[in-house]
Amino acid sequence: MRFRRRRSHDTEAELNITAFLNLMVVLIPFLLINAVFAQVSILQLNLPAISDSSTPSEDDKKDKLILEVLIYENRYEVVDRNTSAVLKIVKNNGEEHDSAALHDFLIDLKQKFPSETAVTLLCEDDTPYRVMIKTMDVVRLYNTKINGQNIKKELFPNINIGSAPADKAANNGGDA
Repeated sequence: MRFRRRRSHDTEAELNITAFLNLMVVLIPFLLINAVFAQVSILQLNLPAISDSSTPSEDDKKDKLILEVLIYENRYEVVDRNTSAVLKIVKNNGEEHDSAALHDFLIDLKQKFPSETAVTLLCEDDTPYRVMIKTMDVVRLYNTKINGQNIKKELFPNINIGSAPADKAANNGGDA
């Protein structure tokens, strides 16, 4: 038996990519318009200084406020490091830290010390990140109305961050 070889008619198939290109022409601008680009906000923080090389005079110490905000599990403590005086204890309202009461107190404090711009946040080791960030936002800016418009003004923008001393009130079993 003899096999016949069939002649195949080789026809070149054309690749039609017009529909694909039309799709890309519409899809790429749509994706670019609706894309959300990342917004990064950077806040400069400093570690608290151990000691200053120059010693301030007694007059400077009296008028100078070295503000510290201690973040504990159940409260905020606002302290003046110069005098070691506790200026205010802001207890939690329920489960959350009462950042509104802290903010109001810091606004009143800023009116007494308008030239002061530094604050040191001292956090416990197990302080939740969101509490620390919310506290930074609270101590940094405040809203005021000028000519009927809300304006953001600086409260204490120079933020130092550190570790809080052990909570004496929790160790004693009482509330401070």
